[in-house]
Amino acid sequence: MTTIGFIGLGNMGFPMAQRLVQAGHALIVHDHNTQAVEKFLAAHPTAAAAGTATWQRADIIITMLPTSAIVEAALLTGQVVAAASLNTLFIDMSSAEPSQSQQLAVTLEKKGMRYVDAPVSGGVRGALNGRLAIMAGGTAADVREAKPLFEVMGKSLIHVGGPGSGHAAKALNNLVSAASVAVTVEALHIGQRFGIEPQTLTDVLNASSGRSNTSENKVTQFMLSGSFGSGFPIGLMTKDVDIAIALSEELGVDAELSHHCADVWHQAVDNGFAAEDHTRMYEILDRPDTTPRTTQEGHAHA
Repeated sequence: MTTIGFIGLGNMGFPMAQRLVQAGHALIVHDHNTQAVEKFLAAHPTAAAAGTATWQRADIIITMLPTSAIVEAALLTGQVVAAASLNTLFIDMSSAEPSQSQQLAVTLEKKGMRYVDAPVSGGVRGALNGRLAIMAGGTAADVREAKPLFEVMGKSLIHVGGPGSGHAAKALNNLVSAASVAVTVEALHIGQRFGIEPQTLTDVLNASSGRSNTSENKVTQFMLSGSFGSGFPIGLMTKDVDIAIALSEELGVDAELSHHCADVWHQAVDNGFAAEDHTRMYEILDRPDTTPRTTQEGHAHA
């Protein structure tokens, strides 16, 4: 049985940690929201609340947090690394910035620790059902050591490369996902104006070459139903798109279409929709006052 420290009991972290404790692992949990910790401990009495002394018992410490800065604050400023035992394996399953992940890996290595970045795709439903797609960056040995835990939380594991490559792959995946959501929504609205019912066009897409994760798993379930309950907000999608854009700029890649995609999502954030579920873009992009206007230079402006 592995003793696991788990930091971040949000929409994704809570069910992921839950699956680990249900699989028989000893868990030490922490979140800045003490109510989340209390809720987890009430549901799983074998788990323990984190403290300075408890981190030393952890074989592996997992973070599932919103940003790279929060991860670093939790581990370094929060004294988790200082309290952990030598050779502890840190696994960051957040959606973070690849270059900062690489720097964190170096920092941890200098302190005698190990690091794997292993972001996930699949949303809250995937976290609940243990059906997440996990993309890992790190040494082959460290990814192999973490594999039994990944198998509890996910249905697939791809070792992408060295430290930071998992986070790069996740950001690029979500860039594609964000573009798919936007263009699928636009197609549905165009079709409806022509007289094609959105569900009918969705059926066409799913039977044809326009099929995507958006058309198969989001349109009917969350958009047309009006539930808008995928569990992934517009603000986080926009953050991941920004990470991908920053990576393209860092590497000198001219990603013109990606910049247009970013404009669309930033417009939604700028109009106050950051906390809304990302599937609500079905409504948002049908409002004239929330559609980005393109200038002669080609980039959208509010």
